[in-house]
Amino acid sequence: MTNPFSIAGKTILVTGATSGIGRATALLCAHMDAHVLAFGRDPQRLDSLLAEMPGEGHRVFSLDLTSPEQWPSVIASLPVIDAFAACAGVASMAPFSFVTREELERVMDTNCFGPVMLVQQLLKAKKLAKGGSVVFVSSVDGPRIVHAGNSLYSASKSALVGMARNMAIDLAGKKIRVNCVLPGTTDTPMIRTGSADEQQLAETAAHLPMKRFADPGEIANAIVFLLSDAASYVNGTELVVDGGTSII
Repeated sequence: MTNPFSIAGKTILVTGATSGIGRATALLCAHMDAHVLAFGRDPQRLDSLLAEMPGEGHRVFSLDLTSPEQWPSVIASLPVIDAFAACAGVASMAPFSFVTREELERVMDTNCFGPVMLVQQLLKAKKLAKGGSVVFVSSVDGPRIVHAGNSLYSASKSALVGMARNMAIDLAGKKIRVNCVLPGTTDTPMIRTGSADEQQLAETAAHLPMKRFADPGEIANAIVFLLSDAASYVNGTELVVDGGTSII
């Protein structure tokens, strides 16, 4: 009997593959015998990732989602992919009164416009297989909960969910599924880019239902489920992976 949870032999594109959830997803896919196409902005980190991935057929590409002029040559060099995990993201904290259009555009470019338009370009180039799966990494911040000073990030992640739902309808005729994973706070380098120190982070984690942040691998598990044939009738929805944070 075929294992529907297997992704062995599938060709999977992962953006944001050099850090955090994207890196964990790329490694998990490789360990599950998929062929990984890893996109990231740091060539050295991409080379390090490639050296760590088991198996064969993996490729890495230095690419910036906010620079679409880079895309055509890269997309032309890709094989047809079975699945796409959009994991790249940036955070930006500012009280609403200090939000600027420039910063809003920067955050939206990476967290929403970039991954969404990349899917469109993959479709136009006939690089996304019929029966394929697209998974966007959104967040509970915005679609489920909000925090003071987090309007930029929340807006971008909420927009991504809204777009994904509509894409799921538009692409259903091509038998391409589109879903989102909504992580809670995850222990990645992103949460250490702000002003919070380790003690403050520990105090924050202590107030969560499970008394800890998510591990990137736990989010990767959810992503890979949606990429697999085990989720063949899951379309246009959001899988929340936040340890219960959004229900308290």
